[in-house]
Amino acid sequence: MKKTFAALALSAAAWFPATWAADADQVQVIDPYARAVPPTAPASAAFMTLRNRGDHPTALVGAESDVAEITELHTHVHENGMMKMRPVARIPVPAKGKTQLKPGGYHIMLIRLKHPLKPGDKVHLTLRFADGSTRAVTAPVRPINGMGGMGHMHHGNMHHAH
Repeated sequence: MKKTFAALALSAAAWFPATWAADADQVQVIDPYARAVPPTAPASAAFMTLRNRGDHPTALVGAESDVAEITELHTHVHENGMMKMRPVARIPVPAKGKTQLKPGGYHIMLIRLKHPLKPGDKVHLTLRFADGSTRAVTAPVRPINGMGGMGHMHHGNMHHAH
């Protein structure tokens, strides 16, 4: 009985990888970057485009970073005439489609920075997808240009909720 089960398990293991690749292998990460922030800023954000080359939808369900004590998925919502940031449990990535993580939309929050993020620095991220697979990403730090979207995120006109 054990030999039959082992043979079935081996044949299944040989078949599944060919038909169901890990989500992390199907999602291409395009143009990742993190925002440079002033030395006193407690948080920053990372942005990128996620392009799903696979035949089934997936979602980004988590992220970790080497530069922040807390790393969360967030989006912006209009509430009572104001833009507010809200944590989200997942960021959907449609089959054969793409999702942009950008200022004013979905993004990865880097909270309680361990050190200031300066242009030219690198932020190492680990992205976790719905199937549990992960992908390592290096995001260069870019200067804030125009302060749009996320630029005033902790200055009173934008409320950050947890």
